[in-house]
Amino acid sequence: MKLISEQLAELSVRAKSAEDTMAAAQKEAHDKIKARKEQARAAAKSATEKIDRELKSVGSSAAKNWDAVRAKIAADIASLKANIADAKHDHDVKRAESRADRLEWEAGFAIDYAIASVEQAKLAVLDAIDGRVGAEEAKQV
Repeated sequence: MKLISEQLAELSVRAKSAEDTMAAAQKEAHDKIKARKEQARAAAKSATEKIDRELKSVGSSAAKNWDAVRAKIAADIASLKANIADAKHDHDVKRAESRADRLEWEAGFAIDYAIASVEQAKLAVLDAIDGRVGAEEAKQV
């Protein structure tokens, strides 16, 4: 398992990459945007599958605490598949505009969810550090 500092560094790099991708995509032709979407979809699928593998490797007692997370991962994968199917049917302008509005809302929600996850991760990091400090203090008594 990676060190917490390494995981936070990776999170930071990925957040910056998402920001850079958005800025670049706004300037690109539609075909390049589609290619970026496919790359992002593959990366998202890979990341969710990695989390799922890591969760499966956790012992059964700890795994009970992750049922909600697993459900979220399954829902995210299903959503990725649904988005692919939706994209094939959106041809008229009105539906395309409505879809764009919905996708923008979903992106905003995903960003808010990521922010909440970062805040939860920050709390978990502080809990871990506090636990380590407590363990070290217990050794000295």
